[in-house]
Amino acid sequence: MLRQLNLNFKTVSVDLREEILDGEHPVKTVKRLALQKLNLAKRKIEKGIIITADTIVVLNHEIIGKPENKSDAIKILNRLSGNKHLVYTGFAIFNSLNGKLIVDYEKTIVKFRKLFEKEIKDYVKTGSPMDKAGAYGIQDDFGAVFVEKINGCYYNVMGLPLAKLYINLLSIT
Repeated sequence: MLRQLNLNFKTVSVDLREEILDGEHPVKTVKRLALQKLNLAKRKIEKGIIITADTIVVLNHEIIGKPENKSDAIKILNRLSGNKHLVYTGFAIFNSLNGKLIVDYEKTIVKFRKLFEKEIKDYVKTGSPMDKAGAYGIQDDFGAVFVEKINGCYYNVMGLPLAKLYINLLSIT
């Protein structure tokens, strides 16, 4: 997605156990996780602009993270089937050259159509849902046809709200 903004970048991975705290508001959760990732990334990147993000799915006030296994993925997708849920992405941007830091978030409402059990199982068999909050990717073959409607940023559902990130990048340089 960052290539769409014509940015020169390199990707580094950070090892963070993405802990969901009981009773914590989703906005606070995604901003906290993005900031924790940023602090870990700062140990690897000394100079430049660092961008980190974290995405969660919320159904009926319950945060749904990544599935633990294939049966959990099936259970999550069955819960999302025919329902609206919220997707929150928190992001942190740090410019090491001027010390500026921005931590922000985006929220998108997603409505799933009623899903068939076979298509859920077929999707889970691909392995794609296993590393995604809510056990789906809107950009995936199946994930794309699960979504009936969205209200908000499509890219946020993919994991990075590009327009909001871009505006914040302009203000940090």
